[in-house]
This record gives sequence, structure tokens and C-alpha cells, in this order.
Amino acid sequence: MKTINELQDEIIEQFSDFEDWMDRYQLLIDLGSEQHPLDEKYKTDQNLIDGCQSRVWLQADLKNGQVIFQAESDALIVKGLVSLLVQVLSGHTPQEILDSDLYFIERIGLQEHLSPTRSNGLLAMVKQMRMYALAFKTRQEVSD
Repeated sequence: MKTINELQDEIIEQFSDFEDWMDRYQLLIDLGSEQHPLDEKYKTDQNLIDGCQSRVWLQADLKNGQVIFQAESDALIVKGLVSLLVQVLSGHTPQEILDSDLYFIERIGLQEHLSPTRSNGLLAMVKQMRMYALAFKTRQEVSD
């Protein structure tokens, strides 16, 4: 299993192949369309992320001490963004997720090239994923 930082470095490398931002957007869209669709049963209001302009559903489950994220969006670029976050954070322990520094977002230039509303949405997705990790961690400590 790769570490969160190894996964981030792979994404940075993947995006560094493209100088042009139109190509990077296309890569984001491609990544989003390669993602498995989220099961309809998870497309609930409870799983919708507040703060996103488009609709983003995030499902988190704790399996064998690791948080497994699944997500989907009705907007292509946002679907790509959330698929990157899932790729980096899914399959790690709550503590690893809470300790992670998600530097890939800045390094691939996402923050500068996203509209303010998309940028806020991205931060809302990260925040929600960390909230799930914190909730799972707390639940683990209570049951220990």
C-alpha cells in the first residue's frame, strides 16, 4: 500500500506532463469519467457536501481500520477533483488522513486555476473527508 505522500507525488508527476491548463482540465475530466459510479443508495441528502456549487456525494466506510471513500459529482471537473481526493485518501487509517498535508492541490496549480466557488468546494470536500476520519477515529477509541 502506498503512502498518502507517494500517491500525491504520482498525481503531481501525472499533471506535470501537461503545461497547458486545457490539457490539465481534460486530464481531470478523464479521471472523473474513469471513476466508478457511486451506488444510487449513497446519493442521499445526508451524503451531499455543503459548500459545493455542483452536487457532490461522499460516502465513507471504515473497513479493517481503513477509511474507504466513494464519491461522485454531477459536474465533470468536480468529479475529477473528488476522484483525486479519493485516490489519495481512501484506504488509509483515520490517523493517517488526519495527519496528511494535501500539498498536491497547490503543487499541480489547482487552487490558482479553479474558480473561487470550485476552490471552496474543493476545501469543503477535504474538510468533509477529514470529518469522517475524525469520527471514525473517535469511534475506534471509544470501542478500544
